[in-house]
Amino acid sequence: MSDKTRSPRQITELLIAFIAFAFVTSVTPGPNNMMLLASGVNFGLRRSVPHMLGISLGFMVLVICVGLGLGQVFEQVPLLHTLLRYLGAAYLLYLAWKIAASGAPDSNPGEQRKPFTFLQAAAFQWVNPKAWVMAIGAITTYTPQENFLLNVLLIAGLFALVNCPSVGVWTVAGSLLRNWLRNAAVLRAFNIGMAILLVASLYPIVADIKGVL
Repeated sequence: MSDKTRSPRQITELLIAFIAFAFVTSVTPGPNNMMLLASGVNFGLRRSVPHMLGISLGFMVLVICVGLGLGQVFEQVPLLHTLLRYLGAAYLLYLAWKIAASGAPDSNPGEQRKPFTFLQAAAFQWVNPKAWVMAIGAITTYTPQENFLLNVLLIAGLFALVNCPSVGVWTVAGSLLRNWLRNAAVLRAFNIGMAILLVASLYPIVADIKGVL
């Protein structure tokens, strides 16, 4: 990015472009949205709100950390980034198995199933491959160099504001499907389908592994 002072028109254009980037990357399918769709079906909208807020605020913290230099650390020590990506892939596979193995919330009275908590959802962003791509893209492409620290905070906050309602669309969609999936067998099939889509979201990592090999 150029260090010269931007005109109000340039700033407006940059903001519009960034909001479009934030919306498109937030609302398109990915690990977070697949999990929220499944959470909306299995637990309803109200019980999934902490999951939604954890995603948005956890991602905001991730963007701030990338802006403060974490991305440069990964550039200097690529092994750290690689290990984090593979750890995230392993955790996503575990979550996919948990979703596929789950039934209706009241199908097993002896098992208390719970949706993701706020802290779990926030922590998940650190091992979410799509979240890293989004965070690095936001900082490198849309953050002006002048008043950089302030701009990092503004970009992170604005991304969170756009992200929350965007991912919430998937939770609402899941909650609307809830009444159609009351049959245990149908719900089980839906959860297996969500697990498969969650695994499919790992394709970029698999492609990287094949490229390395």
